[in-house]
Amino acid sequence: MNFDAGALAILWPALVAGLLVTATHVPLGMQVLERGIVFIDLAVAQVAGVGVILADALGWEPTGAAVQVAALSAALGCALLLTWTERRWPEVQEAIIGVVFVLASSAAVLLLAKNPHGGEHLKDLLVGQILWVNPAQLPLEALFYGVILALWFGLRERLGRVGFYVIFACAVTISVQLVGLYLVFVTLVVPALATWYSRARRLLKGYLIGALGYVIGLVASLAADLPSGPMIVCVIAAFGLLVLALGPRTPSAGAAANLR
Repeated sequence: MNFDAGALAILWPALVAGLLVTATHVPLGMQVLERGIVFIDLAVAQVAGVGVILADALGWEPTGAAVQVAALSAALGCALLLTWTERRWPEVQEAIIGVVFVLASSAAVLLLAKNPHGGEHLKDLLVGQILWVNPAQLPLEALFYGVILALWFGLRERLGRVGFYVIFACAVTISVQLVGLYLVFVTLVVPALATWYSRARRLLKGYLIGALGYVIGLVASLAADLPSGPMIVCVIAAFGLLVLALGPRTPSAGAAANLR
């Protein structure tokens, strides 16, 4: 595919969306890995998706404020539930998160069972449609992400368990509608996992993995005329594996402390 003006017009909103997701999800993903709750993003994102599907089933405007409120309400409800379960049963929190994800996934399938476009809706939720990001929505979404980043870096030590889950739920709710569930997961987990044993400039390395993954994945998908979401997932995973393979084979002092 030739990268003419038309291709660039499609590419730049998708790239901006990917970089916005990377900006917020890399630091949040590192915290997720530290807490040992890797699959929380899948659970919260899936619950937010159920909120979107339910709003659509009720006939609400797909891009309207009501759908966003439904998605955010569902995600926040899930976040508060997981906050309570982490306090009540911390030893089995990861298993609880898995159960929440499976239940939400099953609820989504049931809600879409009689929808003639149900399969397409489910695919959009999982894989996303990053190439069809609406440029007009990006300034508002950039503002939301900016607030999330300001709260995270400014108040991280004072947020506590509830504050973390609420910020996480807000970020995932926006992101899953922008790029899909798979990209949300890989952007959260792969940079954090790739830099687990190499803590020097860890945040910078994580940002580079995510940013390069989106840039190269988008260009490669357009050049090869292949789906962008899966291509970006594969590229980010490849960069993450490369960083992990080239890094130290034993935990650094910070990583070792977290393993004990």
